[in-house]
Amino acid sequence: MDNAKIKEILLDISPADIDFSVIQTGKESKRVNGFYKPDTHEIYIHNLNLKTDNMLIYTAIHEYTHHLITIEKQKTDPTYGNSCRVHTQEFWAKFGKLLAIAENKRYYKIGWEDNAELKELTEDIKTNYLAKNGELMQQFGKKLARAFDLCKQADIRYEDYVDRVLCLPRSTAKDIRKVSEIDVNPAIGFDNMKVVANIRKKDERAEVEKEFLNGGKSPSSVREMMKQKSSQQSGNDPKTKLEKEKSRLEKTIAQLTQRLEYVEESLANL
Repeated sequence: MDNAKIKEILLDISPADIDFSVIQTGKESKRVNGFYKPDTHEIYIHNLNLKTDNMLIYTAIHEYTHHLITIEKQKTDPTYGNSCRVHTQEFWAKFGKLLAIAENKRYYKIGWEDNAELKELTEDIKTNYLAKNGELMQQFGKKLARAFDLCKQADIRYEDYVDRVLCLPRSTAKDIRKVSEIDVNPAIGFDNMKVVANIRKKDERAEVEKEFLNGGKSPSSVREMMKQKSSQQSGNDPKTKLEKEKSRLEKTIAQLTQRLEYVEESLANL
């Protein structure tokens, strides 16, 4: 697959406001399969690392995600991409969204269902490990809740019991108890159960649980969805944030200007 075809596919997956280049290096790399240059908007792919067009497209979409996020962030921060952390939750959520579009358009396929052994193993992991571990943690949480009650009745400090008897980090014990206090499907796995347990409203918990079960979204995608929804509800959208920052900066400038006038006046009187 040539560079022009890769670029055509990427633009069909999601258009970009700023042009970019795709360059296959014709090289192999032990460190990375590709990289993105934010200053020149160039996507480099070490194509000798990749055996199939499917894997080539996966890498191209990864680097294209950097391009799309970079040009969006640079609207308010021209230095974005030069030294900041780029593999953020927002990045992984965007990347997952683009992969889903690529799958729908038949440009990319993860293909795990086509491998009989992997398919069988996946069902085993989901049923006998993710779901069973979730159920076990729910039961564990109920045991910890009972231990809390017994400690209270016996005037024993529960935190000391957790720290030095169970040798369990307090935050872990708190998370385990929390997932046992709500109705959440253990099939989503313990880590995702913790995400659901931290949502206050029952209908929102059900919505997030559904995304984990049926949405085909990564944990990063679900967390980013929750973050954006929370920002919208609190009025903390990008425009509002910039307006608040503008107000703070104007106030700071006014205070500094007043201070500067005082310093200049003091110097003139010396």
